[in-house]
Amino acid sequence: MFRYTVNAKEKRSFIHREIYGHFAEHLGRCIYGGIYVGENSPIPNVNGIRSDVAQALRNLRIPVLRWPGGCFADEYHWRDGIGPKNSRKKMVNTHWGGFVEDNSFGTHEFFELCRQIGAQAYVNGNLGSGTVREMQEWVEYITYDGESPLTLERMENGRKEPWKLPFFGIGNENWGCGGNMRASAYADLYRQYQTYVRNFADNKIYKIACGPGMSITDPGYGWLETVLSICADKMDGVSMHYYTTPGEDWEHKGSATDFDEEQYYRTLNRALYVDELLTAGEAIIDKYDNARRIGIVFDEWGTWYDVEPGNVPGFLYQQNTMRDALVAGLSLNVFNKHSERVRMANIAQTVNVLQAVALTDGGKMLLTPT
Repeated sequence: MFRYTVNAKEKRSFIHREIYGHFAEHLGRCIYGGIYVGENSPIPNVNGIRSDVAQALRNLRIPVLRWPGGCFADEYHWRDGIGPKNSRKKMVNTHWGGFVEDNSFGTHEFFELCRQIGAQAYVNGNLGSGTVREMQEWVEYITYDGESPLTLERMENGRKEPWKLPFFGIGNENWGCGGNMRASAYADLYRQYQTYVRNFADNKIYKIACGPGMSITDPGYGWLETVLSICADKMDGVSMHYYTTPGEDWEHKGSATDFDEEQYYRTLNRALYVDELLTAGEAIIDKYDNARRIGIVFDEWGTWYDVEPGNVPGFLYQQNTMRDALVAGLSLNVFNKHSERVRMANIAQTVNVLQAVALTDGGKMLLTPT
């Protein structure tokens, strides 16, 4: 016989709704075919956003959506994704399969998606291959409410009023796909770039620095310590990434659907490892932020298995089972437990990629256990 006592006056910390956030990268069929089909598609859509997926995401009441990446963010040049669709510059998506990206889904389309599903916007800027000026002008294009060449350009492209941009990441995984930088080099660049991520009118941007990629073998505490020691006073949040894989190594992550009982419980155990990572990470942040001002933005998490047979390897398509639903529940519970520091978390990814909440096949869509 157990007895539980609830004391409503004993408050621990505030759980930010952004902990239940999502992530949509230009990767595989997440954006194209999954979220965006274009205005002329036979698949029902509103302004190119497929209606069935938009309705499903509205039902989830997604609080915040991260875009355009991921690794894609640090090779994305925002000007390629504005203006008339037929004149937008194409690019090769070198990180994810080497396919040609036509940039038909860009800034205006992303904010239209956020409008349709009721989510706040979290944009990742390009520090790896972009310039300070490029990042500065993107923020102005999105948020400035006065008259400037950039706002006039935004109006010519169909948007008179500025958008709200609550969250902005300065680079992504710059220790790896975002430039293979050393922590001190990134931290110096972060100090420079964030200077020009300015607040216009009543738009207040929460600036997010690139934190560590964490794994069973390398928790990345050294990167976190160095970045904080150099620029803790210039950030509002710091990112963390951790993926749950049951396999023996990164090249053999295991199957999404073909697993035995031992692999099942190993997966759940490795999902719970995020508790240890957060506890240690919080202790490092505490050394540089006694006021607990800096939030942890756990903007990539979820299960990562071997790609389903017969699919393009770079598209990271995997099925979902109830094992994934339990990983999601365990992870969210840990984030709630650490909500004094955890300001946001974003499951990877929204549609058709990794631990997606929806899968599509042409005009068909299904919701996953996650």
